[in-house]
Amino acid sequence: MKRRILFLLFSVCWLPLAAQDILSPAEEAYRQGRFSQALGLYETALKNHPNDPFVYYNIGNCYFKMGSKGLAAANYYRAFRLAPRDKDIRHNLSLVLASSGDRFIPAGVPTVLHQAFYSLSYDELRGLTSIVFWCFCVLLIGWLLKRKGFRLVVLSAFVLALCAGWLYWRHTLQQTPLAVVAVPVAEIRSGPGTNFPASANLTQGHLVIIEDGKDNWQEVIVQSQGVKGWIEQSALEKI
Repeated sequence: MKRRILFLLFSVCWLPLAAQDILSPAEEAYRQGRFSQALGLYETALKNHPNDPFVYYNIGNCYFKMGSKGLAAANYYRAFRLAPRDKDIRHNLSLVLASSGDRFIPAGVPTVLHQAFYSLSYDELRGLTSIVFWCFCVLLIGWLLKRKGFRLVVLSAFVLALCAGWLYWRHTLQQTPLAVVAVPVAEIRSGPGTNFPASANLTQGHLVIIEDGKDNWQEVIVQSQGVKGWIEQSALEKI
């Protein structure tokens, strides 16, 4: 038992140090302009830390410096999903999408409202909703037993409804299959094949919603342009 405890303590202490051993050379390579080398080191770190938003953010920075705006946008968006409050992540994602003619914040949505909607990560919001739910249950049981605190029960029910609605909306967005254009220019065609006519072009880094797939083609919606069509799968990077 003592050996197991010591092993667990060693693992907890060693893992951050091991990550730092990889990240320090990656940061140094990035500072020296060796972006390809830094990218390889960050991707190695990502295997051990798949939910670290700042590893995704640094991978996005490497791709951006290497001229791959599409892959940069994909990794910035992955980082944003994990750490939506981070100003640097939001700024770089907004910048790379704008460079392709897209928008990070949908048209007509105030910046303050967008920031408030993403003030919590998806996991944080799930945790908050769970806490509010159990508080509501405790207050409800207390009211049923003692017939006291009805106003608190009503207030907690109202807060629970708000949190549940917020979580449901975020869950819907979280499950929406997104992708970005990863090639300099992607043609949108009316059907899944080169024999179908092209109706529009999308530049690298543009965000799309995947609706369907057939063979090596993906049916997508381009919300910023109100366009729907088919793009070759190899031209997209799924988020």
